[in-house]
Amino acid sequence: MRHLGLIGRKLGHSFSAKFFNGKFKAEQIDADYNLFEIESIDMLPLLVKEHMLEGFNVTIPYKESVIPYLDELSEEAKTIGAVNCVVIRDGKMVGHNTDITGIEASLHWLDIAPEAKVLILGTGGASKAVQYVLRKYGISFTVVSRDEQKGNTTYSKLTAEDIAEHKIVINTTPLGMSPGVDSAPEIDYSAIDAEHKVFDLVYNPAETLFLKRCKEQGAATMGGIMMLQTQAIASWHLWK
Repeated sequence: MRHLGLIGRKLGHSFSAKFFNGKFKAEQIDADYNLFEIESIDMLPLLVKEHMLEGFNVTIPYKESVIPYLDELSEEAKTIGAVNCVVIRDGKMVGHNTDITGIEASLHWLDIAPEAKVLILGTGGASKAVQYVLRKYGISFTVVSRDEQKGNTTYSKLTAEDIAEHKIVINTTPLGMSPGVDSAPEIDYSAIDAEHKVFDLVYNPAETLFLKRCKEQGAATMGGIMMLQTQAIASWHLWK
């Protein structure tokens, strides 16, 4: 049997095990997929050895800190600086980024015009994947961070005019993710209108507080389930 899984700090929100184990059962694939909560990325080498993993996904907060533990990176993962899928073959761990596949599918559904201006909330590994895809298609963006040393602006400096000007808003932060469903990025939601398209990478719950607030302002909204499923399938193609 092939052993696969997901590593992260808190995984109570994750649908990955249900998705993959359901797929394996339906397609009679001799494999299993488990969730591994680890308090520190330093625990990774022992975990891989003990569970005889042949591959794993990576989620918050380890998409960047996992890189020093890997033997190789795909060109995309190297450029982005973040990994969400690792293939283990011949004793080597190779990092990939299948988030970009899920992001591309989601942005295609949103039908973003090349001249659009995008506001990206967050600066972590998921944000870096979004930035990579937008650069690929020549779409301009502004990154919002809590830290003045990261991104292009901060939440405290983000004005209603900035939000009104950027008709695409993408949340890459974990705010609103189960069980913290009462949280949302601190932006001026009154500046959102019917011309906005809003994408939240969080998939559990299907509609976050962020999406609800934007929808109340008339915006078109999309959660992260399409991204989740698309990147998961891309991970499986790498593992098999």
